[in-house]
Amino acid sequence: MKKLLFLSVLTSLLFSCKTKKELPNLNTVDIQEELALHDKLAQEYIIVDGHVDLPYRLRVMNFRLEKEFLEIPVKSDKGDFDYYRSKEGGLDAPFMSIYLPADYQKDPGRSKELADSLINMVEAICEKNPRFFEIAYTPEDVERIAKAGKVALPMGMENGSGIEEDLSNIKYFADRGINYITLTHSKDNLICDSSYDTTRTWNGLSPFGFQVIEEMNKTGVMVDISHVSDSTFYQAIEHSKVPVIASHSSCRKFIPDFERNMSDDMLRVLGEKDGVIMINFGSTFVDQEVKAQRWQLGVDMNQYLESKGMTRESPGAKEEMERYMAESELSFSDVSVVADHIDHVVKIAGIDHVGFGSDYDGVGDSLPTGLKDVSDYPNLIKELLDRGYKPEDIQKICSGNVMRVWKETEAYANRNN
Repeated sequence: MKKLLFLSVLTSLLFSCKTKKELPNLNTVDIQEELALHDKLAQEYIIVDGHVDLPYRLRVMNFRLEKEFLEIPVKSDKGDFDYYRSKEGGLDAPFMSIYLPADYQKDPGRSKELADSLINMVEAICEKNPRFFEIAYTPEDVERIAKAGKVALPMGMENGSGIEEDLSNIKYFADRGINYITLTHSKDNLICDSSYDTTRTWNGLSPFGFQVIEEMNKTGVMVDISHVSDSTFYQAIEHSKVPVIASHSSCRKFIPDFERNMSDDMLRVLGEKDGVIMINFGSTFVDQEVKAQRWQLGVDMNQYLESKGMTRESPGAKEEMERYMAESELSFSDVSVVADHIDHVVKIAGIDHVGFGSDYDGVGDSLPTGLKDVSDYPNLIKELLDRGYKPEDIQKICSGNVMRVWKETEAYANRNN
């Protein structure tokens, strides 16, 4: 992780001077000359990350500590995201994930209630820290907020269960700042089938799901196909009148049995339909060897619990599992492997169809070496530069591609309302 060396000089200027096109010159130091190219591009270009799980992480910790609100993430040694680390890494617009666990969809109204609660949290972060954060409702908001030196917080709903059975909730959440909806999460829902669920309730989209796609298009909400089954992907991308995104997915080529990632044919179709896949950084999403090692560790831990006459649900099991993991040697992937996934998307779909979708604060301790938190985007940019990517390519990956889809989605809605 980079040290906050240049931030000690830039902090006061970044509040008001960062244009994303030109870094400020100081009286005695030309910052552009002092920074390496990868650091300079991270500061010059707007960086959008498709998926950061801060709201739900704060909610979980609030419950554990029995506090109403854990902390405002301006500067923190917890989690993967805060304002100062974002500025160090050049991050301008992390999509805040409004994550709705699949088990909430069993109880009508519960998912919508949680979604409102998490949106309220993001609003509170911005209201209490207006010098640092502001909600972004549009791509133009992102550009304006970045120019002002703040971190923009657009939002995406992770699991369409928050729509419940009411299409009018799509506009309701759009008005609250939701700019994409991940159609499902880990279980089939009323909209479609999940990649993690073998039930295949609908064999793709449900009849209601087709209506959801249409209403999202009309309302200007991006369709996110991360987490969906293959059949859902093909139906959604065919039915949508505008390009879709995968806000935090990776390439199945590197982990062949992991349907959560996208196959080469899906990448090809995504490119043909002008969509964007935003690469998930988690080691178990990008690296087969690490995924296998961690799966085996889970098997071994279950056997360890059994030897003590316990299951994962037993009283005291959580503490035993934490102790077991602390004493185990975990493997991690590397920033170069994440770059391999970007290379692969470019090879199959083209440079206009890939971005960053880290899943920071959502993949636990599985982040690769060199991409441990939001200060580390320059490390990935350096890796790409070393592989021959041009600055204009880097700009597309950092934000240009997803901003294009976002603007196209808005334009379609404006034409049809």
